[in-house]
Amino acid sequence: MSASDTASEELRLLRSQFQGASGAHFPRAAEAHYDELFGQRARAVTGASAADTPLAPAWANFFRALGPQGWSQLDQRATRLARQLRENGVSYNVYTDDVQLQRPWALDLFPLLITRADWAHIEAGVLQRVRVLETVMADAYGERRLLREGLVPPALVQGHPDYLRALHGVAPVGGQHLHVVAMDLARGPNGHWWVVSQRTQAPSGLGYLLENRLAVSSQFAEAFNALHVRRLAATYRDFIEGLKRLAPGGADAHVALLTAGPYNETYFEQSYLARYLGVTLVEGNDLTVRGERLFLKTLHGLRPVDALIKRVDDAWVDPLEMRPDSRLGVPGLVQAVRAGNVLMANALGSGFLESSALLGFLPALARRLLGEELKLPALHTWWCGEQAAMQEVLPQLARSVIKPTYPWSLSRGTFEAGVGPLMGPEQLADWVDRIRHTPDEHTVQAFLPTSQTPVWRSGPEGSRMAMRSSILRVFALSDGSGDWQVLPGGMARLVAGDAGIASMQSGGSSADAWVLDEQAPTDETDHSPLAPTIAATPGPQGLPRERLVTSRSAESLFWLGRYTERAENAARLARITLEALHGEEDASPAMLMWLGQLAESAGLTASGEPEPLQWRAEFERALIAHLGDTQTVPSVGYSLWWLRSAGAALRERLSTEHWNFIKQAQEQFRDDCEALNRFDPPAASDALSALDRLSQNLAAITGAQNDRMWRDDGWRLLSAGRQLERLGFLTDALSRGFYTNAVHDAAGFGVVLDLFDSAISFHARYQRSREIPALLEHVVLNYQNPRSLAWVVQTLNGRLGYLHQREAMGVENLSQRLRQPDIAELPTLCEADAIGDFVPLQALLHALGDAAGELSDAIALRYFSHTDDARRSVGA
Repeated sequence: MSASDTASEELRLLRSQFQGASGAHFPRAAEAHYDELFGQRARAVTGASAADTPLAPAWANFFRALGPQGWSQLDQRATRLARQLRENGVSYNVYTDDVQLQRPWALDLFPLLITRADWAHIEAGVLQRVRVLETVMADAYGERRLLREGLVPPALVQGHPDYLRALHGVAPVGGQHLHVVAMDLARGPNGHWWVVSQRTQAPSGLGYLLENRLAVSSQFAEAFNALHVRRLAATYRDFIEGLKRLAPGGADAHVALLTAGPYNETYFEQSYLARYLGVTLVEGNDLTVRGERLFLKTLHGLRPVDALIKRVDDAWVDPLEMRPDSRLGVPGLVQAVRAGNVLMANALGSGFLESSALLGFLPALARRLLGEELKLPALHTWWCGEQAAMQEVLPQLARSVIKPTYPWSLSRGTFEAGVGPLMGPEQLADWVDRIRHTPDEHTVQAFLPTSQTPVWRSGPEGSRMAMRSSILRVFALSDGSGDWQVLPGGMARLVAGDAGIASMQSGGSSADAWVLDEQAPTDETDHSPLAPTIAATPGPQGLPRERLVTSRSAESLFWLGRYTERAENAARLARITLEALHGEEDASPAMLMWLGQLAESAGLTASGEPEPLQWRAEFERALIAHLGDTQTVPSVGYSLWWLRSAGAALRERLSTEHWNFIKQAQEQFRDDCEALNRFDPPAASDALSALDRLSQNLAAITGAQNDRMWRDDGWRLLSAGRQLERLGFLTDALSRGFYTNAVHDAAGFGVVLDLFDSAISFHARYQRSREIPALLEHVVLNYQNPRSLAWVVQTLNGRLGYLHQREAMGVENLSQRLRQPDIAELPTLCEADAIGDFVPLQALLHALGDAAGELSDAIALRYFSHTDDARRSVGA
């Protein structure tokens, strides 16, 4: 049998396996698009010729690696992939300030396959273009020869809002402006690759690319190894080492990644990337400039920052010299850059390079600067600021894409790109008028039917393979020695429906991009899709670096602990109250008064709502209705919402499992409460079931905090937050219990033990005793009971005392503020006056409660960055 016969027979076998498993045929790309699956331009092919068309060799090898059973498992693999992304918390925010509205990251099951020959061409072309861009930027902030020679219009450089005149003549640290460059590429109908756009200011995707690789390669481990897919880790490692090589601190340089915060649309990938690279994730308020040096604000003073990977656009990095309304940047940062004390990756002022208009001038610039023709062409581009270019392109708008010359600018015209082939005559005429009115603000680019790659679609109507148009984003990373590496792989963005533009904000999806090699990787230490996290970089003399805790992280950890405890206390109180209202023993007036007061104090009900003593049914209805409330009262749902918000700000510090527990607790309880309130009146039994499920989720969160977190100063503040919250809640509950005399009832005595979560241990020690001395010994003075006030105070003082050991001399030791109760006080605490009031006990409880509130304020003033109000009271 000849080689061609063998290939045909193998193709027929693949087709039969696919049809047998899915009942479908291999799909074809739309006409005039390049077909990645078949490796050719799609044409109207039918009948026998279509059935005999061979798959592209790369895809044939990919499907062969699935094996005969692989086809029937595609749905299972897609389900596992979606679950993995969901469990890892991979998200994309669509400019929302609501943590509940994060969009799950959309990732397709199949990768985009890139052959070795194609990649060699892409790699060479991207590296050449990076050299041109670096030289253009150096000239724009230096001699400006290109402007004088007329090779670049001044409107695209000095007239661009992202050109920073304040940095003209300022040499970048290390002598290099660019360190990360992203380029969007598209394959045209003839199979050739074209540059669509370039990103230099704060290019995104490096974190998502890592997550895509781990997720997809785990679903196709056999194919990943069989195709010898090139690994990514070495390029990331060289990038970080390169930054350190150029930064002022050298090999011991402290590198940080500047983020806009948890509400930024790509915050997940920024926190993921920071954790993978082993750099500190910081927001603007984590940093300060002193003496033209950049410092990180930590719990124990300022620590110098030598290099900053910037994921905030330049306009927002310094309110003193850029946008004065910015809360994302650092006052004085530009001056620190001028002084040469901090390396910026990328250097400030690179935004003008992102203009699509510049693409049309790069071929001439390459010839002038390098003496070379560009190896990787860009789509034909016309800047309408040139009269001749505008007149040439206006008749071609129906076959073009109209883009803003100054994208994302607030001072120049910006708009959503218009896709000519998707417009009607009236829309095109409107665009012509707009371009003639402000020609320089419009750039026109030839429309390219981009290549289509296979995707897997599962749904109620059956599973199938489909074709989607794609754009490939690749990254060039500097290694600090003057050389660049193109990350061997990338992130394909798939066009959503008829949008015409690959945009995650418009509902598009992504795919991993595999660069295939002809032989297995030679790095024997790197067999996984990614090497181990780079975080364990040594410090001076090879010692491991101390993990720094920023003031902002410390504040978030403190409130993470407080809201965890607050949610537990509120849920426990709600459960106890509902059980008391439906218990076998009729609740006494004293206990109903007590529970009503506690419910209002803890935010389960609002002031002025029905009280249980007079309107039991109405009180119960209000309590259940408020359980999931996040607006009216600070009930359970409110605490869970803020717990999730605090966790979202700590993604780089929390394990995936820990974050999933938090997310699941908030989402499941929200859904349970929505279901509860569909009935009028809601059933108490359903509310109790929802509270029980929440209790299990909160126990998992507590376990993750106690057993899975690094015991650094941040964790100690988390623990301190929990103990402060517990101390305030328990002292208030016990004080009100004695004030209303509810503690003297059999049921009320039991409620005290339940609130302190101490019923089992108490009955084991005292059987069924209802003696007040026994109760106070157990819940106030016993140092073996983790819910007793003595244990809480002791633990809190221990956490604060440890923090004090690293503070400067003369600073108040906060651990001395709370007096620890002593067992010798028991007789005094049991004394009651003539009317039955336990005056010494109440004095102790009030003193502890007041001290807890004052201590919370003192902790905030000493350690936190005050990004929000320092005091977040229950009624806030």
